Amino acid sequence: MDTVAGNRATPSHPCGRVSGVTPDTTPDRSALRSWLPGFLALAAIWGASFLFIKVGVRELHPLHLTLYRVAAGALTLLVALALLRDRLPREPRIWAHQFVVAALGVAVPFTLFGYGEQRIESMLAGIWNATTPLIVLPMAVLVFRTERLTTRKAVGLGLGFAGVLVVLGVWAGVGGAHFTGQLMCFGAAACYGFAIPYQKRFVAGSADSGLSLSATQLLLATAQLAVVGPLVAGVPPLPTDLSPGALASVLALGALGTGLAFVINLRNIRVAGASTASTVTYLVPIFAVLIGALALDERLTWHQPVGALIVLAGVAVTQGLLGRRGRARAVDVAPPAAPVAAR
Repeated sequence: MDTVAGNRATPSHPCGRVSGVTPDTTPDRSALRSWLPGFLALAAIWGASFLFIKVGVRELHPLHLTLYRVAAGALTLLVALALLRDRLPREPRIWAHQFVVAALGVAVPFTLFGYGEQRIESMLAGIWNATTPLIVLPMAVLVFRTERLTTRKAVGLGLGFAGVLVVLGVWAGVGGAHFTGQLMCFGAAACYGFAIPYQKRFVAGSADSGLSLSATQLLLATAQLAVVGPLVAGVPPLPTDLSPGALASVLALGALGTGLAFVINLRNIRVAGASTASTVTYLVPIFAVLIGALALDERLTWHQPVGALIVLAGVAVTQGLLGRRGRARAVDVAPPAAPVAAR
């Protein structure tokens, strides 16, 4: 999964819209101790998701891993809905649009990250997840027309895609399984980049809560994968057939990375404000790299972290974070898988 601030919106796992969150209803400043622990926890959870994917695809087909992941996440959010006495949407129009978001914002990108991590390091997948905002902007400008392309945004976009070329190391030639895995992860980020402005265009006016919309997406994605998964990859193994490590990874991806993480993100937005909460995007690849290095002894080539820094700088420019201090910015919130995110 991935976060888009400014006039766009967020994160890493596209999971609905946070109803009622605007610059007028969220505080511009909060005591650091009130939101920083949740902010860091969210970055760590989403950063660790790439580790869990790497462990999960050792035993599970990527489609099966995604099926179990979204099913666990859906169950987690349904429990949260029951505890908060919230409900699922009732409008057929919302369910129809959420079906599209479930496919392109959840099922397909989660599966692509699984395929990608069969070929590349988990930390590199975390870096590619950070390119999501670079796809959101041209989609919002050219396809959904929810944004206008300014000079600043164009410069940031160009800088970001220059960073993509550095991450790929195009001067050394491209090809092979490693390159294919990177393209798959970039394709996953591109799916998020389509799903986020799609939500803003067709779902943002819904009166349903972000939690309700997210649960709807995960339920629909579960249904989609329950049909497609067996046709493509065969019958998924029973959870009891998995090793403890693989089973723990599936549960962590679903309950933590796709379920609890969304609840934490909602709180961060409420306490710290949407703009501050959206900057978690910049920490997720850092945690992904640290966790991959410590847990899996993975290593990056020098140009990959350098390219990641250029990508993040480009994202910061498009979002106005490197512009004049104190400039007011409108914020619409349409959070992840996920994800986020791979979230």
